[in-house]
Amino acid sequence: MNLTDENDKQQAEDRSERPEQRPIRAVIVGAGHRSMLYASYSVSHADELRIAGVVEPDDVRRKAAMDAYNLAPERGYTSIEQLIAGPRIADVAFNGTMDHLHVATTLPLLEAGYDVLLEKPIGVSENEVRELQETANRLGRKVMICHELRYAPFYAEIRKRLQRGVIGEVINMQFAENVSYHHIASAYVRGKWNSEKRGGSSMLMAKCCHDLDLMVWMKAGVKPLRVSSMGGRMLFREEQKPEGAGTRCLVDCPLVDSCPYSAKTMYLERNLWGTYVWHGIEHLGANPAEELKRESLRTDNPYGRCVWASDNDVVDHQAVNVEFADGCTGTFSLNGNAAKSCRRLHLVGTLGEIEGIMEEGFFTIRHFDLSARHGYREERVSVDVTDNMHGGGDMRLVGDFLRVIRGERPSLSTTTLDDSVNGHFVGFAADRSRIEQRWVRL
Repeated sequence: MNLTDENDKQQAEDRSERPEQRPIRAVIVGAGHRSMLYASYSVSHADELRIAGVVEPDDVRRKAAMDAYNLAPERGYTSIEQLIAGPRIADVAFNGTMDHLHVATTLPLLEAGYDVLLEKPIGVSENEVRELQETANRLGRKVMICHELRYAPFYAEIRKRLQRGVIGEVINMQFAENVSYHHIASAYVRGKWNSEKRGGSSMLMAKCCHDLDLMVWMKAGVKPLRVSSMGGRMLFREEQKPEGAGTRCLVDCPLVDSCPYSAKTMYLERNLWGTYVWHGIEHLGANPAEELKRESLRTDNPYGRCVWASDNDVVDHQAVNVEFADGCTGTFSLNGNAAKSCRRLHLVGTLGEIEGIMEEGFFTIRHFDLSARHGYREERVSVDVTDNMHGGGDMRLVGDFLRVIRGERPSLSTTTLDDSVNGHFVGFAADRSRIEQRWVRL
């Protein structure tokens, strides 16, 4: 059974019903991968979105964004303070700064009159999140969090089925994210999310806060009551280093051609995670020569380090247990170092169950049936899965944000800030539980 995505249908209907109006103007705040991806919506939907400016302290990235969107010199800013010192140049801001800067940069934007599409996580502490929530509500500003997975057809269709009661009341939810060995090595061992002290967030919050959001969303407003969690850094530490391994892959390691985490293989031969790896030599052009890349990995590029000799301190695996007010239980498993990256879920209800893996493009609904051979009957539901990192959710998120700003009908996937905070509170409680080794009540 192939399904037409209802978010897309609704967007088309809304567009046909509304009178012609100018595109919403947006300013990019932090011209990294995420904000630039959201801004690219304006290329295929010029009638809906126009990029009006960019805030980015890095000269190379600021110029790249200005060139991409033909911005005048005065529309490139090095700081939020410089942006808000003048008249408001846009209706909204796409905030894709690093985690520890999210709240500090969003608060002045709200005060200056901007509505904000904010990259997850909202903030790096519960107090930060509450401060942003209170400020947005006081000012009447709209803040939407980039929970792209809500817009992935896989999860959106499952949420619709739950709303229709196809498996009754949900009793238990099992979610898992399997993070590939090359992803965790690049982003959370060598990269800029490898330390809570520098990046601001735990791995659970940086990587999986929207998985926790999905769990809370599937319960349709039933509050989570308490949380427990365990996990740690089991693999990527000095004691696990193979005998004879060096400190930098291309400098002193005899295992450089056989190690699965080899920087030579990952970044030079396979060209994985280039958006992160070559940040330090972006000033040399969009595609530096291979020898320049090699020299970078040999010297000061953090991505050239041995994964067992880095300065990482975040977990490489974690399990989270959640109890809801109606008695439902939920589990989430963050599995680092997987051979195959994927997200999977299994929802068990009073009338049946739903099970699936997002990347496979379908989920299965099962109902009780004693007349069937195995005691159940099942239906396979196919959904559209694109090749972006969030199952087709990224651009649908931007389209829905613009609909909300225009005052049109929000979709089932729309998340208000007051709604988004609940999954974050689960995540903060889980990290506290893991460290303190106790249940944490919300």
